[in-house]
Amino acid sequence: MEFFRIRRDIPFMRYGKITTAISLLTFLFAVWALTFKGLNLGIDFTGGTLIEVTTSQPANIDHIRTSLDQAGFRDVTVQNFGASNDVLIRLPVHGNAGNGKTSEAVMNVLHVQEPGITLKRVDFVGPQVGHELYDNGALALMVVAGGILVYLALRFEWRFALAAIIANVHDVVIILGFFAFFQWEFSLTVLAGVLAVLGYSVNESVVVFDRIRENLRKMRKTDIPEIIDNAITATMSRTIITHGMTETMVLAMLFFGGDALHNFALALTIGILFGIYSSVLVASPMLLMLGVRREHFIKAATSKTGVSADGAQV
Repeated sequence: MEFFRIRRDIPFMRYGKITTAISLLTFLFAVWALTFKGLNLGIDFTGGTLIEVTTSQPANIDHIRTSLDQAGFRDVTVQNFGASNDVLIRLPVHGNAGNGKTSEAVMNVLHVQEPGITLKRVDFVGPQVGHELYDNGALALMVVAGGILVYLALRFEWRFALAAIIANVHDVVIILGFFAFFQWEFSLTVLAGVLAVLGYSVNESVVVFDRIRENLRKMRKTDIPEIIDNAITATMSRTIITHGMTETMVLAMLFFGGDALHNFALALTIGILFGIYSSVLVASPMLLMLGVRREHFIKAATSKTGVSADGAQV
């Protein structure tokens, strides 16, 4: 479906070196943030206590957070969970205190400030479990990236696979770099968002690559940069419609989904924006740098049909 059609091809590849340089600088900045600031890991990965409580009236989040901080509970996270009177409290591992003692101490503080507060559930994540979740999350990222690489190599050609995986790794590192630089909490929901971005970004790359492969076979006398420009321009309407609708939904979660969905939606928002950029202005210039040529796709057809690339019988 197309809402509009661009009549003249936009010369994206003319600025390929500039956009690739911008991407490289952004990537290096993200690596610097990850190296020197590091991720602000949530209790899903570091271990801690999760307490869900309900208040008789809409909860005053700032007041609860201040009360716990004054009572000596440092680095506590307090957020609404669903309804305005449901509150989720996350605490890191607090000394040698067990799960029961920590929740009892928190409830004693809250009962002084909010007499009508009731405890709904208490969950505890041990440091060892958190470490295993962190390792498994990193493994999941590598497995997904490896699967994408194999899929694209089989469907297209190794140059396309390498260009796409570089673009996808670019997206993931930049998302992680944002979370490291601003010290936003990195939890399991954020990891799920990063994995979703990997799949979403490769989908855009596949659409553009599919059109490039088609153009390589149809536009026999056209240069490779012009073929790529035509492929990107031809899919521009689809890109705007798809990403525009997806971004609208994600922004709705970001602004109206509450604290529980905020960081998840934030990771998706950053990933979708950079996914569009990388699929068009990183992956495609990488194809030129890797030396993609028409012959990489025409040879297979020549050997099967007995017709050469220029249409002569052989």
